[in-house]
Amino acid sequence: MNAADAAQSPLLVTSDNGVELWTLNRAERRNPISDDAMVSALVGQLDRVAADFNIGAIVLTGAGSAFSAGGDVKAMAAGEGLFGMPAARQRTGYQIGIQRLTRAMVGCDVPIVAAVNGAAVGAGCDLALMCDIRIASTKASFAESFVRLGLIPGDGGAWLLPRIVGHARASLLALTGRRIDAPTAQEWGLVYDVTEPDGLITAAMEIAAEIAAQPCEAVRMTKSLLRKSTELGLHATLELSAAMQPLCHTTQEHHSAVAALLASTSK
Repeated sequence: MNAADAAQSPLLVTSDNGVELWTLNRAERRNPISDDAMVSALVGQLDRVAADFNIGAIVLTGAGSAFSAGGDVKAMAAGEGLFGMPAARQRTGYQIGIQRLTRAMVGCDVPIVAAVNGAAVGAGCDLALMCDIRIASTKASFAESFVRLGLIPGDGGAWLLPRIVGHARASLLALTGRRIDAPTAQEWGLVYDVTEPDGLITAAMEIAAEIAAQPCEAVRMTKSLLRKSTELGLHATLELSAAMQPLCHTTQEHHSAVAALLASTSK
């Protein structure tokens, strides 16, 4: 991709030793994710990495000062695109638009680390929640702010948020639209760590590299198991684990890791 094409692309992708850095590239609009171009770009990349076992982890961040402002409020006000459709068609528009992204993000077996560089608002907050691990800059903030626009979390936030911060805190955020800063988000378990802005990408890439260094098949199955366990009971999770573990036993990475461990302990 040349410089001109990169400037126009909604999503920039770079790769380094099995870790990809994805940057939402609409800084002038604070990286909204509600338009078809951004959804299609993200879903397309998710489909690609799912089939590429050389990719061990992804870091997702935003260009400019915001991680993502979520929905495009100017488009809402102007009644453009999805927001100008009749209600019945908007329903389908959500299902094949932003909800398609939610399904793809949550369903992707490649671990995703969010490097939240600034405001993560509405659907932008939920995009961060769709990731497996969140690292936040001291300049980051989070707001499940749909209610302030007379809206609901239409992209799965009502499912994601309580599972991460608990029902009471999720209710507080969703029913008030309150914005919380990065230290509060860390205290509540919404983010794993908070860093200075100039160290954010490095911190996120280090975690992603640590994940990518592990056996790929086991990492992907572990992510899938963790995700599915939020919907399954203990007995169903044990059944799924019993089905997955024999597959792990057949991989060359497993045999090599066992041999290396035995060799190290015999010294």
